[in-house]
Amino acid sequence: MGYNAAPLEKLIEEFSKFPGIGRKGATRMAYQVLSMPAAEALELAKAIETAHTSLHRCRVCQDYTEGELCPICASPKRDRSVICVVESPRDIAAFERTREYHGLYHVLHGLISPMDGIGAEQLCIKELLARLNTGEVKEVIMATNPTVEGEATAMYLAKLVKPLGVKATRLAYGLPVGSSLEYADETTLYRALSGRDEL
Repeated sequence: MGYNAAPLEKLIEEFSKFPGIGRKGATRMAYQVLSMPAAEALELAKAIETAHTSLHRCRVCQDYTEGELCPICASPKRDRSVICVVESPRDIAAFERTREYHGLYHVLHGLISPMDGIGAEQLCIKELLARLNTGEVKEVIMATNPTVEGEATAMYLAKLVKPLGVKATRLAYGLPVGSSLEYADETTLYRALSGRDEL
């Protein structure tokens, strides 16, 4: 570890802070940056700085945006009776790619995880509840990941939402297209059965 020049070591250290990037990947990224022409490296640094200074959370849904409202919240074409609750802004992009969902979103910026010291108060839950007081919202779709933390967060939110007279629903999880039943775990099969649709 000690044989790299200090600035290179610092660059590797910073890249290794990214989720899913180990020391090897961070080292490759650092050397890639060093091999860039100076102008390109400065463009990268400027893009990071600009994103950090010009983007902030939408005052309604908590997604990242340049304006006061994100383009989805600002659009008059969106169905305002449905809010899809997601863990992170990346999840919105996944739903938008389907072109099937036309409602609004709400980003929690995390999941309840006592093991990691993350409680409900650290998530954007009060902002969601404030949106439900208008009486306009009829359904809240819990679109958190099917993990222990995702399920716990969805259940917690459902308990808060139901007394407000808003329907709380959960995404149906099932079998991925092209997969084999014999390799599916029990939870996936159970979800596929309970979330079945009429043909």
